[in-house]
This record gives sequence, C-alpha cells and structure tokens, in this order.
Amino acid sequence: MVTLRHLINAEEQDSLVSELAAELALEVVAQSEDELALRWSGERLSLHFPQQQQGDVFVDFVGGAMQYRVKHGGGFGQAVAKACGLSPRVLPKVLDMTAGLGRDGFVLASLGSEVTLVERQPIVHALLADGLKRASVSEEAQAIAQRLSLVKADASELALQPFEVVYLDPMFPERKKSAAVKKEMTAFHQLVGTDDDADILLTKALELASHRVVVKRPKGAPFLANRKPSQSLTGKSGRFDIYAIRSMAPGKFRSSDGE
Repeated sequence: MVTLRHLINAEEQDSLVSELAAELALEVVAQSEDELALRWSGERLSLHFPQQQQGDVFVDFVGGAMQYRVKHGGGFGQAVAKACGLSPRVLPKVLDMTAGLGRDGFVLASLGSEVTLVERQPIVHALLADGLKRASVSEEAQAIAQRLSLVKADASELALQPFEVVYLDPMFPERKKSAAVKKEMTAFHQLVGTDDDADILLTKALELASHRVVVKRPKGAPFLANRKPSQSLTGKSGRFDIYAIRSMAPGKFRSSDGE
C-alpha cells in the first residue's frame, strides 16, 4: 500500500484545496512530479503517477468512455444490468458496497435505478466525490447524478435499511502486468491494496440485500467465502456471481415510467 504525501495545486491555493488537505492529512505543494500524489488542477481532482506515461487517474462521468457506454453500451443488455436484474419495469434500489471509481454504479443509475455508492478509502472517495460534483452540474450527466448518493464508510460496518440489490466488486490480487490491466486498477493496487475482508463483505451484503447480492469476480477466481452462488453470468474475462434471495418479478419495483 502506498501513502500519498502531497496535494498538488498548480494555481493559487483556495478553500477547497485547504479543506481537502486538512481532511486527508496532505501537504500542499506547487509541483511534485516524482511522487504519487493527489492533484488539483482548478477544475478536477486526479491521482498523479510519477515517471509513468499512463496519465493521471480521475473520475469522469461527463464525457469520454462513460458517456459512450451510457449511450452505446447496450443498455439493459449489459452484463452488470442483467446480473442486478434491471429491466425497464424492474429498477431496484442498489447498494454498491465497493464503489471505487463508480463506473458500474453510474451505469445502473443511467438505466433508472437509485444507487448508493460506498467507498472507504479516503483518496478514492475524494476522487469519486469530485466526479459526482462535476456530473451534478453537467447537462449530459445531471439527471443520472441525481440518482446517485455517496457514503464514506467501511462497508463491513454499515448499519442501513435493506436494499433490494447489493453489488460487490472487491479488489483482488494484481495479475501479471499486461496491456489488459487498466491504469485505474494499477492505481488502486498501489494506493489501496486488496480487499482482504472480501468474504466478510459477502456476509454483510447478504444481510443487507432483500432480493439479491451480485459479486463481480475475475473469470477463474474462487467463489467468495467458498459459497456457491445461485447462478453466474460469465464473460470473456470476468463473471458475475448472483446470490438470489427472492424473485425480482415486474410490479414489485418502481418502473422507468413511474408505474
């Protein structure tokens, strides 16, 4: 696990930078190219990697890959939507216990579900909060952002009312380096490490879900807690393990047209 020391502010220090630095116990400096650092550009927050060409990591719900996925990713036909049981007439409230950069949660919200994002790592939470803030004032993403709420907490200690669907995507040990390993995943492994309590998170998820728990796993990974799911949806590189508790038949949830 890597600890950040700096919050970079390339321009004048403002109240946001001061508040973030105090909250995250970071030092504010003008430049720090040789260290892993959190960077504030005046417009967005990003994670900076020293001596790497991959570029900074930031949360972007407004443009690029996320908006393309929302518009052209397959809608309700996407694997994560199928696994969580979404359809035009079935839009459950979802708890994403390990939100990370929030991409799967944002996709579910784009289809109409209300999604609560939980993230315990302070730096990752700060990146996610910054992305949601920018999305909330964007014409392209504002309506979707209104269906998202963010909680900074350890998911294993949550005391919440049950959600219809609980989604879990724990960090797993890093694979050998390859072109397929995304820079965001490399960032997370450097900063966060792995979720060694993933089995405990599954137990907590099953306590919080009224209808189903969905666990995202690498294709060849063992089941969490050696607990066999009701079914699995397997893709080219990963799978979704589904732990069904009760039926998600149409008519039990809010539909996209409010029926």
